[in-house]
Amino acid sequence: MELTDISTIRYLCEKYGFSLSKGLGQNFIVNPGICPKIVQASGIDETYGALEIGPGIGVLTKELALRARKVVAVELDNRLPALLAETLAGFSNVKLVQGDALQLDLASLIKQEFAGMKVAVCANLPYYITSPLVMKLLEDRLPLEHITVMVQREAAQRLAALPGTREAGAVSYAVHYYASPQVLFSVQPGSFYPPPKVTSAVLRLGLHETPPVTPQSEKAMFRTIRAAFSQRRKTAANSISAGLGLPKAEVSAALQAVGAPPAARPEQLGLEQYAALSDILLGTA
Repeated sequence: MELTDISTIRYLCEKYGFSLSKGLGQNFIVNPGICPKIVQASGIDETYGALEIGPGIGVLTKELALRARKVVAVELDNRLPALLAETLAGFSNVKLVQGDALQLDLASLIKQEFAGMKVAVCANLPYYITSPLVMKLLEDRLPLEHITVMVQREAAQRLAALPGTREAGAVSYAVHYYASPQVLFSVQPGSFYPPPKVTSAVLRLGLHETPPVTPQSEKAMFRTIRAAFSQRRKTAANSISAGLGLPKAEVSAALQAVGAPPAARPEQLGLEQYAALSDILLGTA
């Protein structure tokens, strides 16, 4: 069964009474070269357990199953298990878990399913959950080697943007704190059915063993970063002052102490400067 063939997809949808949901961001891969390329780029092999989120009809799942020791696929849509039971019937190393990846205890799932294996995430993510899901994977400090996901290209670029550059946002700083991101390649809309209105890209995150900066409090550092970017068009001094409820003079003095220009914009500060700034303004709070 060739799962990238549109006629096969239509046949399966009709057989199981399934219609694609816009709300769940369902766009199935129909370019047969994409999934092998994604899995190869991920570096997953027979020593790995692969965690997939949103398997759809199993196109990427099958490619992972050919290379990984075990694949656990988490699917939210309760209409898909019966269909996946058919498309993945030939693979004894695949387990389907029905549930919401944003709500599941992924640490327990990994411990239960991947004992003795290196673990990596590889998935074609629905656009609408990209940032919250990537941040959950990072913030939960799961025992992952790396994360390889296909997302909207603009989201990939934002997540991977270097701190201190114009493209960076609050989420960029968080990603770089936990991982080394790299945008690998773009995927055109015609590679999907139905074709989305935007271009996609494959993003790989290599997780840090230890973060590149050591603030007194991670929570305080991220509070400071979120405050800075809450009013991005304002100067860092104004937005941090408003966001943290601190006098502007105090914030300005702290910015000067970490070597930031008085009129610096939030994206002009580096991660190390935000760590030092939060130490001065919030300490261990």
